[in-house]
Amino acid sequence: MGNKEQFIEHIEQGYATKGDYITVGAGMLDGETMTNAFIKIPLKTMNRHGLIAGATGTGKTKTLQVLAENLSDKGIPVLLMDLKGDLSGIAKPSPGHPKIDERHAKIGLPFEAKGFPVEILSLSEQNGVRLRATVSEFGPVLLSRILDLSVTQEGIVAVVFKYCDDNKLPLLDLKDFKKVLQYATGEGKEEFQKAYGRISTSSTGTILRKIIELEQQGADLFFREKSFDVDDLVRIDDNGRGYINIIRLTDIQDRPKLFSTFMLSLLAEIYSTFPEQGDSERPELVLFIDEAHLIFDNASKALLDQIESIVKLIRSKGIGLYFVTQNPTDVPDDVLAQLGLKIQHALRAFTAKDRKAIKLTAQNYPITEFYDTAEVLTSLGTGEALVSALDEKGRPTPLAATMMRAPMSRMDILTDGEIEEVLDNSKLIKKYNEEIDRESAYEILTEKIERAEKEAEKEKEIKTTTRSSTSRRSTRMNPVVKVLTSATFIRGVLGVLKKVIR
Repeated sequence: MGNKEQFIEHIEQGYATKGDYITVGAGMLDGETMTNAFIKIPLKTMNRHGLIAGATGTGKTKTLQVLAENLSDKGIPVLLMDLKGDLSGIAKPSPGHPKIDERHAKIGLPFEAKGFPVEILSLSEQNGVRLRATVSEFGPVLLSRILDLSVTQEGIVAVVFKYCDDNKLPLLDLKDFKKVLQYATGEGKEEFQKAYGRISTSSTGTILRKIIELEQQGADLFFREKSFDVDDLVRIDDNGRGYINIIRLTDIQDRPKLFSTFMLSLLAEIYSTFPEQGDSERPELVLFIDEAHLIFDNASKALLDQIESIVKLIRSKGIGLYFVTQNPTDVPDDVLAQLGLKIQHALRAFTAKDRKAIKLTAQNYPITEFYDTAEVLTSLGTGEALVSALDEKGRPTPLAATMMRAPMSRMDILTDGEIEEVLDNSKLIKKYNEEIDRESAYEILTEKIERAEKEAEKEKEIKTTTRSSTSRRSTRMNPVVKVLTSATFIRGVLGVLKKVIR
């Protein structure tokens, strides 16, 4: 049996699956595409998380697009983080191209152009369904993690939440939280100290400064009502296809704190809301996090621990997480170890550091007799990738250099008019885009403080009036005394006495 036949048999056996699957392309050997040697990803293992990596321009975004649209076709909803703004084209069918036809002929897969059901979401003021959460829903632990607080400061945050729970003060936005924090060391100092112990003004000052830093990155737009219900991420259209929810993040690339805040909140909400799935045949929801390094680059140790815990636990809820980044080393080792599917596009070896990173990356893949992995990593063309997945029993599949299939949808952005069309057809816009600012901790405490100040002012006025009245009474002479002590009266009495003596 020749080397080519051995390779095809190796791929067919390694990627055989009894259940439903997604075909991402065909295996390659020595630069030649092996027609019908399909690389198939079982739906059963799509909740085991994954990584899509590669240098700029190697096809990472198109691979993400292929996975998202094929999942949608299988009735599985998807959430995409669109930081570069080039994923909205999924809503429209591909215009086609001779090179796409040529690629698919090599793979042995017919090409079909189609658009997919899309919902456009927004964290900022860009057009789209507003994504929001209240401070209360975020909770003291996550808020402390995202603010990178010390143990003492975490305790103060916990006390603030407890005070608000005890006194029925809704914590909806950041101004609510700041108001309670200021109240704790100001007008309400005695109240707090009596119920919860002394709170340090230096610690509250530090927390306030960190909240202001978060606000400057746009978090005041996120911490508001109406809160987004994560159940709206798992909608299916009338044709049985899962909605592809695209979060437009093009204007927050320089605000990693906001991005991390949102991601941590979303994952925590999904984990606490979704029921246990166990070892199901298909995922409930798949999330693709583009430019994943934005989460990890400036994350504190506490935040990284929180993310790692969620990545480990959320699989049992039927949720798949896929990180998209330039280099696998952008993802912490503890998180990387949890990822079952790895799709590695080409890496560039321009420097000694690049060569070292390539060597480390090659060691993350199964050993194969058909490739020198480190060499293949630098020789892959655009739209080609090394693929290693998990089979239905959770075992690593053979490493395969793969000619990736082309997206069925448009590989370009929507025009402004097309985006408006998508938004006009959205069933979520009316539900979430109404501005709500109901009475909460800020308004209640402000009213309480104003009422206390008015009462204090009244008491002060009463005391001033009382003192003034007392003072007037003490200085006004009794009329009888005044007569008896007058000089005229005294002279008259003395005159009478003189006459009596004579």
